[in-house]
Amino acid sequence: MYEPSHFKVEDREALFAVMRAHPLATLVTAGEGGLLANPVPFVLHAEEGGRGVLRAHLARPNPQWKAIAAGAEALVIFTGVERYVTPAWYASKQEHGKVVPTWNYVTVQVRGPARAIEDPAWLRAQLESLTRQQEAPRAEPWSVSDAPEAFVAAQARGIVGIEIGIASLIGKFKLSQNRQEADKRGVFNGLAADPESESQAMAQLVKAHALGDTL
Repeated sequence: MYEPSHFKVEDREALFAVMRAHPLATLVTAGEGGLLANPVPFVLHAEEGGRGVLRAHLARPNPQWKAIAAGAEALVIFTGVERYVTPAWYASKQEHGKVVPTWNYVTVQVRGPARAIEDPAWLRAQLESLTRQQEAPRAEPWSVSDAPEAFVAAQARGIVGIEIGIASLIGKFKLSQNRQEADKRGVFNGLAADPESESQAMAQLVKAHALGDTL
């Protein structure tokens, strides 16, 4: 990934926070059959495997697990908050007009050795872990044990587990850090004026990373 120094983020916990907040990532593999890409919900086990481990599962008919079993290289792309930035927000537009549109975004990429897993006990643990992760905010969280055991077992036979040891972890937070101070403030104000939740979230990121939380 292209990473200009002002957008590069190496803080492990900051990158893990993005991964936890946006667990539906794109799993990309490159093997003998070429490139394959699928959206997959992941669970991060940060304290395992030295640098952390990602776990997920794929539908058994999905050929990507076979590519992984055959040794395909794996890349996982997590996409966080993103927003279009209009040059109309820049103070420099009024000064000289030499401005163009851009996009602010947060992304994290993970690479590492991957393996396919068919062990029923591992799969059951993965399903329970993913369910806990996603159901935790609910007042009455659903759990795997709420479904009939025979039904769960049948469903589990239709999936294959995926485990990726984190060998490389890189992040890019493109949040207007490369603009002059007045332009940064213009971007913040433009985003903050939009009540949409994604714009509000991006405004706070610009405030924290580009303006140093000085507003």
